[in-house]
Amino acid sequence: MLSSITILLDYKGHFTSKWAAKPYRSGMDLDLIKSEFNKHGVDVDFKFYPEIDFNGNFKDKIILYTSAEDDKVLYKSFVEDIIYALELKGARILPSYKLLKAHHNKVFMEILRDSSPNNKLKNVQSNYFGTKEEFLRFQHKINHPIIIKTAAGASSLGVKKSKSLKESRKIINSISRSKNRIYEFIDILRAIRHKGYKQESKNRNKFITQNFLPGLTKDWKILIFWDKYYILERNAKKNDFRASGSGLIRYPETVPDGIFDFAKEIFDEFDQPYFAMDIGFDGDNFVLIEFQALNFGTHTLDTSPFYYKKEDKNWVKYTETSLAEIELVSSVVKYLKNKKFTNEE
Repeated sequence: MLSSITILLDYKGHFTSKWAAKPYRSGMDLDLIKSEFNKHGVDVDFKFYPEIDFNGNFKDKIILYTSAEDDKVLYKSFVEDIIYALELKGARILPSYKLLKAHHNKVFMEILRDSSPNNKLKNVQSNYFGTKEEFLRFQHKINHPIIIKTAAGASSLGVKKSKSLKESRKIINSISRSKNRIYEFIDILRAIRHKGYKQESKNRNKFITQNFLPGLTKDWKILIFWDKYYILERNAKKNDFRASGSGLIRYPETVPDGIFDFAKEIFDEFDQPYFAMDIGFDGDNFVLIEFQALNFGTHTLDTSPFYYKKEDKNWVKYTETSLAEIELVSSVVKYLKNKKFTNEE
């Protein structure tokens, strides 16, 4: 039986994200989360990251945590250090470290996609690069048009379409630029002093390129909290290929046949209590565009008048509203119960 859980808070004292949070961007209601876990007989211990004592025993400890989308992902890098160490110590991290690594990091997200044995994840072909020079080395192997994405970014920020190699070079030169004038000056001096020395790249912000998928005029944002599926339809603006961030949204009464089965297969693949994904459909095949397992926006859940659940072989719509904190707690409890996990003293 699950008896206790630790929830790690960021330096602001916040836990994960919530669209309807008050004050703005203050995260989920901690008191509500604690009371919901208590209803399931689970004690909650809130801690800040620096309070973790790695001399202790973390074997089978359940730990929920929050990530960050800060500029240059500086604080997120600190969070990754703590979470990875906890996983090495035997703690049960939810979500798993690899999905923290993929959060706000499209390079690793695509590496997870490519390394999966599930071919349904692989209907997007991606290339990942650490510098502009790496792209230039392999540029003639890439067929255009392509989509170019910065590693970090949300709501289609940092996402560009390129029709030609010339256009791609220009975009990549801009998005990969890593300015540090002092560092660059020192590197110039190295080149002067040492014959044959190759200077460091001035374009070291990593990025990905993907094949452009025609015919995707919309996508569907699906949030999954264990067995509840919340769906939002997003349409692209005129003369734009990006549906994310367009503001042209609706809660669809009808959806493409098979979309929830496709989403469930992806969800089962990653084996987490909750998940979010963007799915496209070209009329024949579903496409997993992007995915997240933590700190995803809860707008779809907070505002949806219904959700779907699979009953036997059918997807049934339930017309009722939901609260993010309640669904998060319920998902964690159901997930651990399904895994027959116990940490009772």
